Amino acid sequence: MTTRRSVLAAAAAGVLAVSLLSACGSAGAAASGEQAKELRYQGWVGAVTPAELAEDLGYLGDVKLRWIGNTISGPQDIQAATTGDTDFGGAFNGAIVKLKVSKAPITAVVSYYGSDKGNYSGFFVLEDGPIKSAKDLIGKKIGVNTLGAHAEAITKTYLTRAGLTPEEIKQVELIVVPPVNTEQSLRAGQIDVAALSGTLRDVALEHGGIRPLYTDVDLLGDFNGGSYVLRNDFIKENPDTVRAFTTGVAKAVDWSRSQPIETVHAKFEEIISKRGRNEDTNQVKFWKSYGVVSPGGKIADTDFSVWIEWLNNTGELKKNDLEPADLYTNEYNEVAAS
Repeated sequence: MTTRRSVLAAAAAGVLAVSLLSACGSAGAAASGEQAKELRYQGWVGAVTPAELAEDLGYLGDVKLRWIGNTISGPQDIQAATTGDTDFGGAFNGAIVKLKVSKAPITAVVSYYGSDKGNYSGFFVLEDGPIKSAKDLIGKKIGVNTLGAHAEAITKTYLTRAGLTPEEIKQVELIVVPPVNTEQSLRAGQIDVAALSGTLRDVALEHGGIRPLYTDVDLLGDFNGGSYVLRNDFIKENPDTVRAFTTGVAKAVDWSRSQPIETVHAKFEEIISKRGRNEDTNQVKFWKSYGVVSPGGKIADTDFSVWIEWLNNTGELKKNDLEPADLYTNEYNEVAAS
């Protein structure tokens, strides 16, 4: 089972490896005096990321994406970017804070997901089950996609606000379950609570028999949840490419908000079908929003300060370890600057 310690250990190992790997792959083009025009990345099964949408809409110009596989974890995705296995990655902003504390040479450049009424993370229990409150979670299992990220932060915020003591919170077990299996694990009694988001949440709700115990939007309101990050050396060596990528993603996020939902669904189905990864497009009809709150995915101090404060309060960070400005830049986002 993945543990927080193993996640952080992997991050630390990645930081040590980055100096060896950053000269490989796309970054190598910059070393020869040319800026990289191909960005390696990881995708998500059955989903279209803002970066993929941007490429299909032509918003990346002459910059191309090269898919190297899929991920189910934001922390793993940004670790891959840190070590040079990919050129960009995306994760929950709290996970970016944790990785940055380990001296990872990365910078967030644009918000790519968030939480609103259309795209929220919910924590669901069986409709006729006995769990009614935070106290009922003591000794129970919550299935999440990864540890040390969005689901864990929201859960511990919920438990803390409900008045559980640190010792009681420790008795609530978070276990990693692949997102595509989470609904079934709940219905089979393998877990007591299922963290569900996006189309997987709406598919589960359509099946019936479950109810939300808490959601991130109920706790925090609408907010930008995660950002795309790139390595600092890559940004320095490829500023025009980073600007094209960041601005393209910003435009794609805004496009998804401005179009009729049917138009967005049709575009997603087209992208999934033509990329040829043997994926089911049935979930596309449930997509409602990327959840990004700010125009053009512009990042603000509050996108990170809330998680810096939370990690300080839990003792995972030392006081004043980081300031929000240490974590991000809007310099390459021409939409945010306009």
